[in-house]
This record gives sequence, structure tokens and C-alpha cells, in this order.
Amino acid sequence: MSEKKNRVKAAAERVAEKVQDAVDPGNEIPGAPGPVPPSVDEPTEPAGPLPPKPDQRGPDTYSPTGQETGVPQKKVAQDGAYLTTAQGARLYDTDHSLKAGARGPVLLQDHHLREKITHFDHERIPERVVHARGAAAHGVFRAYGTASTVSKAAFLAKGVETPVFVRFSTVLGSRGSADTVRDTRGFATKFYTEEGVFDLVGNNIPVFFIQDAIKFPDVIHAGKPHPDREIPQAQSAHDTFWDFVTLHTEATHHTLWNMSDRGIPRSYRMMEGFGVHTFRLVNAEGDSTLVKFHWKPKLGVHSLVWEEAQIAAGVDPDFHRRDLADAIEAGAFPQWELGIQTFPDTPEQNFAGIDLLDPTKIVPEEMAPVQPIGLLTLNANPSNYFAETEQVAFHLGHLVPGIDVTNDPLLQGRLFSYLDTQLTRLGGPNFGQLPINRTHAPVNDMLRDGMHQTAVHRGVAPYRPNSLDGGCPFLAGEDTGAFVEVPAKVAASVKERKAPASFDDHYSQPRLFWLSMTPTEREHIIAAYTFELGKCYEQAIKERALLVLANIDSELCAQVAAGLGLPAPTADTRVTDPAPSPALSQLGQAWPLDGRIVGIVADTNADLDAVGTVRQAVLDAGMVPLVIAPAGGTIGPDDDPVTVQRTFTTARSIEFDALLLAGAPAPGADGYGARDAKVDDAATATGTDSRVLLLVAEAFRHGKAIGTWAGGDSVLASAGVPAEAPGVVVADTGATALGAVTELLGTHRVWERFTPQI
Repeated sequence: MSEKKNRVKAAAERVAEKVQDAVDPGNEIPGAPGPVPPSVDEPTEPAGPLPPKPDQRGPDTYSPTGQETGVPQKKVAQDGAYLTTAQGARLYDTDHSLKAGARGPVLLQDHHLREKITHFDHERIPERVVHARGAAAHGVFRAYGTASTVSKAAFLAKGVETPVFVRFSTVLGSRGSADTVRDTRGFATKFYTEEGVFDLVGNNIPVFFIQDAIKFPDVIHAGKPHPDREIPQAQSAHDTFWDFVTLHTEATHHTLWNMSDRGIPRSYRMMEGFGVHTFRLVNAEGDSTLVKFHWKPKLGVHSLVWEEAQIAAGVDPDFHRRDLADAIEAGAFPQWELGIQTFPDTPEQNFAGIDLLDPTKIVPEEMAPVQPIGLLTLNANPSNYFAETEQVAFHLGHLVPGIDVTNDPLLQGRLFSYLDTQLTRLGGPNFGQLPINRTHAPVNDMLRDGMHQTAVHRGVAPYRPNSLDGGCPFLAGEDTGAFVEVPAKVAASVKERKAPASFDDHYSQPRLFWLSMTPTEREHIIAAYTFELGKCYEQAIKERALLVLANIDSELCAQVAAGLGLPAPTADTRVTDPAPSPALSQLGQAWPLDGRIVGIVADTNADLDAVGTVRQAVLDAGMVPLVIAPAGGTIGPDDDPVTVQRTFTTARSIEFDALLLAGAPAPGADGYGARDAKVDDAATATGTDSRVLLLVAEAFRHGKAIGTWAGGDSVLASAGVPAEAPGVVVADTGATALGAVTELLGTHRVWERFTPQI
């Protein structure tokens, strides 16, 4: 036995050495599935589980009752070199059922078969009704201290660092849908504060479709696939959605945001987040302030163009989750500043005539600036999707002292719905004891038993007052950190199912949004409405939608009507033109380049010395270079090869923020139609692989910077790209081309290529 243990230990040490080699800083390209490269042959020497990749970690190790255990994460993962049953008994075979002879029936006594199949049959839990498709990451929130005057929340004090877990998601699609559909995105943050868990559960759009939670089932039923055919999946381009939102015109503002570029983010890293509702903060003196929460990405707000989104849905439906995980693995940690807009907590609860309890309204930043209060950094990927991303449970009622809710009727309903949802999804009331949901504050809740109870409670008196347990647990006072609701006055009134008159304005804020868009962004909105309504069957729904658009803007309505082949109606509601809000536009600024993807097209005849230099310069700038060549492996001399990350077969323009052409690559060996349907034999006759021409043409069409040297300008001509066009660089050297392209990347796209017609 000791000899066998020594062999296992030696194998583990060899694995550890390989892991150390794999995490060397020279391993710059993200995407490796495991911490060490696998061998061609199946390993036969017993060794324990590999550690997670350097970019991964699991939930912090706290007990079910919020006690820091100090247990290494390795100790709560699988262990041992040998396959076992769930009870730890080692197994000698897992490929064959226990039978009465090799060709006989399977025996009921096969406990391993029964355990394995039973567990498999119950691996899944109900997916979320909304926000089913998600991606998440671990991180830290560091407070600036600027919120201390308005909130006594301990995690907002200057310099305090709080662990967080953030989940991004789409709303309508199932878990298996595509990332890049036009949809609202969830932006949910779990703060593990010393005073308990605080969940800030918001979206990438600051307003919602409805004003009252009682209509939430209606809007989701309308947006989900039609119940008879279960199509279309993960999109709103269908009759039931537009039927609802054109009859419920309070949805107009959110719908307009969704039809803008905000509905198809370039990346979760380049997406704003909003708390949607108005919350109430309370300071140490008991003074209350109304606030709206904003997440501002340090990389700026950036979106896909519609064709990119459609291509990505087919060639890489995991586009957003891959982008997030790869950026973290590459060390380009995404960051957001948390900011607040503050408003006096008056009995009217409005600001400049805007009802702060109406979740379909914003307060323009020009009227109430967003004040930064802390920095969020995502720095680790989950080590297990199911245990963390799928099982994380958010709830707007997870509050800490210093943060409270308001009477927003949508928020009030969410306070019930989120808690109720977890009972079905996670099997009972003890979902907070799952490792990813565990608080980092001590728990003594007197809640007992129930499904999946993993805490082992002591004492005999889970009630209070008691004397048998020495009176414990005791009630805290406000001076000892108790959560105390703000004693806000409740207006004396009658019970009625009504909304305030201020909730009736459904068009002034959509008009504000439209007027704040640049001409390019307006073109995209027109295209989105034309596409979505063009997918509807019923003519009446299209006509009703056009009337809604007419109430926003006559030109918007006219352009969409022309695309639908219908007359443009006259507005039946008049709104006063508000002052535009430049903060609502995504264009006009320059942003950091962290994590941008630069494709470098080359083959064996390219200027490979320059390719190596340019590749390193891209890395040094905090970006990620991906070399694209006719085939995988390496190109260049054996003593200094350049590793290929993408081939002409696997590369599409959607993956890259910019392209560099190190010459004019010849057709690849697989460059014929029977092998790759993207190949155009007539285009390949120009001497350049037609897939490269497609790559360049798409990148140009999507407004991406393109740089060439060493004869790469001939590729531009063959692809129909004018060398003198904005954002196209023809340089003498790779360094010059990269320098010009890097400068262009700061504005996300070369917007001059999009010529608005309105």
C-alpha cells in the first residue's frame, strides 16, 4: 500500500509541475479548457484531481450560518485519485452494468448503476423563468467613501473591500439560447458584506416595460415563445410581444431602449447596469435620501451592429459568456464604477416633475449627475457553472442597514416574487445555505429544518423570548447594527387598484431618448423596429405599433412605415420637446483598450518578423492578439515560430475589434466549397483566400479598424474595401499599422463609415 501511495504522490507532484509551467506569464492566449495540456494517450498513472485554472475560484468557504471556516477551497472540491461511489467506496469498473452473465439481464442489486443513473436523472433544477441564460464572475467592490454622507451601510465606507459575485443574463431566452439576441440584459450583484448579503438586482436598461408588478406575468408571457409552437425563441420579433406593448403603452420607453443598440451589447464588459427602481438610503443620523443606482463600465458602453449579432448567434452562440471568461483569464479584469443619483426624500417623491416611483421613467444625468461611490472589479471565473452561476439566488429583500426600499409598485412585487421563485428552483427555504449564497455575516435566525438543511443547529429553544438557551438570540438595536425600516409616512387613503396620474405619461421620455440619439443610432433604431414588426403576422398589430411610433417622432414612424409598406399615421398624443441628454448616447467618447481583440492575418509568406513584434506590442497594450492563418499549428521558422490561434475556416469578423493584414495570404489547402461553404471560388481566383476577403469585407461593413502592410493593400482591393476609406490604414510597417489602428480602437468603431439618411 505504501508503494502505491508513493506512486500516487509522485504523479501528483509531476502534475503540479505541469500546472506551474502552464500558468507561466508566457501563456497569454485565453481559452484553454484545463490547467495543463492533455496527453494524446489516456493517462494511466493514478493522480488526484487537477487544480482549477489560475483564473478560476469557487465561493469563499463559509459555514451555512455565516462563519468563516478558513477551509481551503480544495477541501470542498472532489478529491482522491480513484473513482468512488457518493459514499466514498472505490470502484473497479464504471462502464459495465452488473449482469447475470455477459449477455444476461442487468441485476437490480447493481447499486452503482442505480446511484449513477438516479443522480443523473436529477441533475437539473428548473431553469429561471426569466434570466435563464447567464454568465457570472467573482470580484471585489472597493468603496470610495463618497456615499458615507447618505448611507450608513458599512460596505460603503471609504476603503472597505467587499467580495462580490455578479451574474449577467438575457431575459427571454432559455438556457440553451444564444447570447447575442436583441433583449434586455440582467446585471445582478451579490455583495457579501460584514452586515449581511446585499443584492442589487438590475438590468442594462434603466427603465422597465411595466409600472406595476401585477403585470409582470403578462409582459413575460407576451415576450416568451408562442405557447402553441414554442417559437420564436429568445426574441421579441413576434405578434404576442408587439400586441402587448402596443396596447400597454407604458412599455414604450423600455421598448425604444431595446430597439436601440442597447439591446445588443458588444460585451458584458461594455454594458451599463441600472438598479431601475428608486431606493432609499439612510445615514447614521437617520436622514433619508432617494437614489437611483448606476453601473458605469470603465471600457465605455459599446454594442454590436445587427449583422454581427446575427452572425454570432450562429457561429458562436456563447459569444458574451466566452468574452467575459476570456478577458478575466487574460488578466483584462472588467471594471465598473457604481454611482448614485440622489434626490430629496420628499412626500411627493418626484424630482423636476418626474415621478421617482415610476419605473418607466429616468432622471437625465444632466439634471441629476451620477456620483461615483465605488469600483467593482471582476477578477475570477467560477470553477463550476452549476454550483455557482446556476444556483446563485438573488432577492431584492436582501438588504443591509443604510439601504431600504420605496413604494415603487414594481419593486414591491419583486420583493415577493424573487423569494418565492427560489422555493421551486432550489428545492426549499434553505437555498441561502448553498455555498455561493452563504452570507459572510454570522447567522442566528431561529429558522429550522426544511429541505436541504445543512446547518447543524444547537440549543433547545428556537423561539424567543426563551430562558432555556440563556435568552439567545437577543434583539439588536439600531445602535448595534439592526436593520430598521425607514419610518416613512404612509398616506391615509382608501384601498383601490389605481396608479397615480403621473404614471399616465408614456411618451415624453421615449421622445427624450429619441432626441438624444445620434443620426447613426437613430438609423439602427429604425432598422430594429422595421425588422421586429416585419416578423409580425397581424397587420393590425403593425398599424397599432406605428401609431405608438408616431407619438414619439414623425420621422421615426415614417421610416418604419416605409419599410413595412404601410402608411404613416398621425400622432394622437402631443408631447413637449425635452432637452436632449447626451449621456444617453453611446457615441462621442474614447475608451480604454483593455481586452480588445486584434486579429492578425498571416501565412508562411507574410512578414513574420513583424507579426511577432506586432503580436507582442498588442499584448503589451493590454489587448489580446489572435493570429489567423490558413491552418493551425505554427508558421515561421522552427527556431522562432508564431503560434496560430484561428484559421481561415474558424475565424469570423465578429470576434475581432480590429484586423491587421501582414501581407496577402494565398488560398489555404482547404479553400474549396465542398470543404468550407464560406469559400467563393471566383473570389479566390484573385490570389487571396476568399475567406480572408469575407473577413475583411465584414470587418469593414461593421465599422472596424483595418491596418495593412507588406502588400496587404491588395487584399483590400479584392475585398472591395477602399484604401482611402475612414479607418483603413495602409502602412509601411507593422508597428505603424498597429499604432494607427490602436488609436482608432478607442472610439469602439469607425463611425464615419455609417452614413445616416435621416
